Amino acid sequence: MEASVHRKNALLILVLVGTCMVIGDGILTPAISVLSATGGIKVDHPKMSNDVVVIVSVIILVGLFSMQHYGTDRVGWLFAPIVLIWFISIGSIGAFNIWKYDKKVLKAFNPVYIYRYFKHGKKESWVSLGGIMLSITGTEALYADMSHFSVVAIQIAFTVIVFPCLLLAYTGQAAYIFENQDHVADAFYRSIPESIYWPMFLVATAAAVVASQATISATFSIIKQALALGCFPRVKVVHTSKKFLRQIYIPDVNWILMVLCIIVTAGFRNTSQIGNAYGTAVVMVMLVTTFLMILIMLLVWKTHWALVLMFTVLSLAVELTYFSAMLFKVDQGGWVPLVISAAFLLIMYVWHYGTIRRYEFEMQSRVSIAWILGLGPSLGLVRVPGIGFVYTELASGVPHIFSHLITNLPAIHSVVVFVCIKYLPVYTVPEEERFLVKRIGPKNFHMFRCVARYGYKDLHKKDEDFEKMLLHSIYLFVRLESMMEGVSDSEEYSLYTQTEKSAESLPCGNGDTISSLVELTSSSNDAIVQERSPLGTSIMMRSSGQLSQSTEVDEVEFLNTCKDAGVVHILGNTMVRARRDSGIIKKIVIDYLYAFLRRICRENSVIFNVPHESLLNVGQVFYV
Repeated sequence: MEASVHRKNALLILVLVGTCMVIGDGILTPAISVLSATGGIKVDHPKMSNDVVVIVSVIILVGLFSMQHYGTDRVGWLFAPIVLIWFISIGSIGAFNIWKYDKKVLKAFNPVYIYRYFKHGKKESWVSLGGIMLSITGTEALYADMSHFSVVAIQIAFTVIVFPCLLLAYTGQAAYIFENQDHVADAFYRSIPESIYWPMFLVATAAAVVASQATISATFSIIKQALALGCFPRVKVVHTSKKFLRQIYIPDVNWILMVLCIIVTAGFRNTSQIGNAYGTAVVMVMLVTTFLMILIMLLVWKTHWALVLMFTVLSLAVELTYFSAMLFKVDQGGWVPLVISAAFLLIMYVWHYGTIRRYEFEMQSRVSIAWILGLGPSLGLVRVPGIGFVYTELASGVPHIFSHLITNLPAIHSVVVFVCIKYLPVYTVPEEERFLVKRIGPKNFHMFRCVARYGYKDLHKKDEDFEKMLLHSIYLFVRLESMMEGVSDSEEYSLYTQTEKSAESLPCGNGDTISSLVELTSSSNDAIVQERSPLGTSIMMRSSGQLSQSTEVDEVEFLNTCKDAGVVHILGNTMVRARRDSGIIKKIVIDYLYAFLRRICRENSVIFNVPHESLLNVGQVFYV
């Protein structure tokens, strides 16, 4: 699969389609949940205009999205009790309606009736599956919170609470409709006993807010992961909780979701068409999930083909059946998630395509280490006091932007550090393994590379200590490098160490025994490859004549002097353009769509939290 460009592209599109449908779910769920809940007002006041219900729904939606920046840390404890009360309430009302109106409705559990239903109704019965789909939508929100709760907790909640209560609720409404066939449109609220009508209205509204919050949070989370993997334009990510890492808020996305949600609510003005749109989005998410699960079972889990075949047949038999029924609902509101997903798919695919092309150009045009070494320690320039942090996306080699800088400027800082921030395809990177430092060239060049590594769930937060931690990792590298002299014969090597315990690991001037948890990293062609130290994870050393302490002290003092002189952050402000011989589609994608997205997204200086007074932008045009 990795050898075929077309297969990788098809897999990327499949994943992006599923992601865009989840984003569409984040728009439609608040709309249908809040509009359904506030519909109870009109049921109790039949003469009330539908505009009032829409206005109340819009007010609730605006309030919900406006409160997102506060996070759910303070009120999150209310969500579980609200949902529990909701399910127990609808289950109890359903059981009451079965007892009061028609116990014969329980015959619906007999599979024979589904056969008779399709036999007599034929196409109409098949099309009705699109509406029946709505009875199971919303349950996927349980699995959207997989990262918050264990698998066992979700299984218990679904089996013991959710599934039985939903069966009782829908069966009870069916029993009520047997006796009140003119109340089909508002069966839920009309089936509620009058004595508890308004308490149930409040519980339903609260549950709608919780359901909306769950999908909004899931939308933020999946966009954050897409952002980390280079599949979404750069946006601001705010961490709303000091206690829970996963609670995030994305302002730009939040307001876009709010506007689209209000447009959907005010545009359709009823839950019927929004329901069709909602069902289409959910069933497509289910289909994409199934296709991806098949790949995971085959390629990752190495599951036996018979089990994979069984899973495929059973899953697709159900999902394709509902999907075929939802196709009849496309012209009745089902087109909404398709349009929304198409828009987000275009944005995400164009951004990913432009980012990949730009990165490939930078990889091809990077400067070799031999060219740097050929310039000599002064790099053919005047080395002025100070430290220059050159930000780059390359984890190896010297970026072309640096050669462009020194070609056009007669001076460069005494210490140059190439900083690369990488999001790895892992959940999280421990802070003690965050920085990976290596030296570029001989010591008298005073050039380093530092790779700051983050998982897709980690946040590159606004931290004033980032620069301090970066410099500290370089100091630690210099000291440990001196300790390692004579241990490794490699001219270039890298190491990372537990920065949290670095104070305990540094060499002491009085010759005391010191220890450090160290891993050596071999380097070949300026590439970083981790390997275990032959001495083990715990390396015990004593100060001796073999340690170049004088050299170490001199370099540390030199670094401190340069730090006191000032630190400058150098960022590349590149413009990407399609080559003249490119096709018309590529020119439109690169020169207009990708360029537009880069103009409206966040600047690199903002993402890296670079102080404006210490920022130096270097402009350049890339032709891809």
